[in-house]
Amino acid sequence: MPGIDESLPFIALNIAVLTVSDTRSLAEDKSGDTLVARLEGAGHKLAARGIVQDDVEEIRKVVKGWIADKGVDVIISTGGTGFTGRDVTPEAIEPLFEKTMDGFSAIFHRLSYDKIGTSTIQSRATGGVAGATYIFVLPGSPGACKDAWDGILVQQLDYRYRPCNFVEIMPRLDEHLRRGKAK
Repeated sequence: MPGIDESLPFIALNIAVLTVSDTRSLAEDKSGDTLVARLEGAGHKLAARGIVQDDVEEIRKVVKGWIADKGVDVIISTGGTGFTGRDVTPEAIEPLFEKTMDGFSAIFHRLSYDKIGTSTIQSRATGGVAGATYIFVLPGSPGACKDAWDGILVQQLDYRYRPCNFVEIMPRLDEHLRRGKAK
């Protein structure tokens, strides 16, 4: 039966939150605030927070910096996953992935479908791993951020979650690179 094994210790992760928006400032960033409240409420640490415009190079620069930072275990972006001309977050981040996490997108859309029906098809939420860092690309609405966190990330980013979770495989994420970020 899946669930939390209370006999195991909780391991706090360092999570960076990036909001991609041409129109919001940090003061108006409800989606970023939602993610920060949830990750801190779960016991994790906010490693960094930023906001950038819908620009491939700007997004990539921040994400590459966080991937290289040994103090960042997970990156969650919000915004820029739609189909308009300015929605470029997947184009900016997916080329950085060493491994793509198809299951994240599938489960996110399954959860989203229950709440917004076929409108979920308008999101290009995705996930992957780069440089021993988990990366999740979420839509820019607070509701989508809640769905992703509450329905997937809160469990997979908890070492106590069984039968398996992302945390327990972190030490092996970069074994092919032999550089040991994930210890």
